[in-house]
Amino acid sequence: MDEQLDLAPCGFVSFGDDGGVLAVNATLSGRLGYDRNELIGRHVETILAVGSRIFYQTHVFPLVRLHGRAEEIFILLRGKDGEQVGVLCNAVRRPRGDGHVTDCVLMEVRERRKFEDALLQAKQEAERAHEALQSRTAELERANSQLESQALELELQKQHLEDQASELMTQGEALHSLNDELLRRGAELEQQRAAADEANQEKSRFLAVMSHELRTPLNAIGGYAQLLEMGVHGSVTDAQREALGRIDRSQRHLLRLVNDVLNLARIEAGRVDYTVERVVLADVVSSVMPMVEPQIALRGLLAEISVPPSVAARADPEKVEQILLNLLTNAVKFTGAGGSVVVTGGTVTSSEDQVYLRVSDTGSGIPSASLDRIFEPFIQVDVSATRPSEGTGLGLAISRDLARGMGGDLTAKSELGRGSVFTLTLPRVSL
Repeated sequence: MDEQLDLAPCGFVSFGDDGGVLAVNATLSGRLGYDRNELIGRHVETILAVGSRIFYQTHVFPLVRLHGRAEEIFILLRGKDGEQVGVLCNAVRRPRGDGHVTDCVLMEVRERRKFEDALLQAKQEAERAHEALQSRTAELERANSQLESQALELELQKQHLEDQASELMTQGEALHSLNDELLRRGAELEQQRAAADEANQEKSRFLAVMSHELRTPLNAIGGYAQLLEMGVHGSVTDAQREALGRIDRSQRHLLRLVNDVLNLARIEAGRVDYTVERVVLADVVSSVMPMVEPQIALRGLLAEISVPPSVAARADPEKVEQILLNLLTNAVKFTGAGGSVVVTGGTVTSSEDQVYLRVSDTGSGIPSASLDRIFEPFIQVDVSATRPSEGTGLGLAISRDLARGMGGDLTAKSELGRGSVFTLTLPRVSL
């Protein structure tokens, strides 16, 4: 590598369309704690944090393949010791030799970390203030209850014991003093509550900015698709309008995936957030099938669906859609013309507290020696000597992690040349 590139104050990495690292400068390898030779030949996603791997697969790499470049995209790198390094990525894809090579310049972003630390500190202070507020509120309620009890007692004594009027006046003065103290404490609690609200607003503003940076390009895609559908740039045929509708649905699905990546990157969460609710599996299939129907028709496949509307799971609907879309995409990709893709659902026979969603195909199948490894990250199985490898090998690994995160699992059965069967199991809920 050119010595001047090694002296550059920013990182540089070059990799092919298969993800293999072709070149890396000393600045980047040193910052991540690697020797340069350790990175050459490895998949570029091995130096990305988990959230950024998904973001790279669903956004960055498709963007570079489509437009030939990507500018000022924030990603998290993962060093050899596990440290996460935030960088701004500028990438350009160019033809080189018999293929294409993507060159990336990576500028470390330190200010973001400073704001994240400040936000975390503000959150902790807000939590402490909230706990103090709850404690003071409970104390105030107890004091108010005591005050009401004493006031009632004084009223009864006044009605029945006129000769104790002097004593009641003394107690009344004590109660007034206690009330003043309670009012003073109430004012202090109000000030603390206002400080907590301000800290929460700062957090919300920060997250809103980050969400905007990620969602803006996806919203632009949806907006342009809607403009085309409205005929702003010319008349649109019924077939084109239907295609634009599917583009819009796919854009919304991709936006949900970006939101998942954002959840992974949020400071207060270090894991994927699940919104668990009652999910009718037939509705999930109806939402996902329009996204793959064009590929099914293009490849001349037969699609069959048999999912009773009574089958419901306790799960996150967006995560279930993401898993099903990945399974259907793989089934279509590895099934030849004239084959079939079947989606079935029901209650697990051996365990009535679980339901399943199964995707079967008549495709090329998976060798038995590779079946145990397909859920490992970056593993791809291609039994064809002529078909080029597609994807990053993360889809099945992510899908199984999502399934297990919802209390379920994802398993596979296959026989070479006779197709594959993937089964998603989830906790069952009654109608």
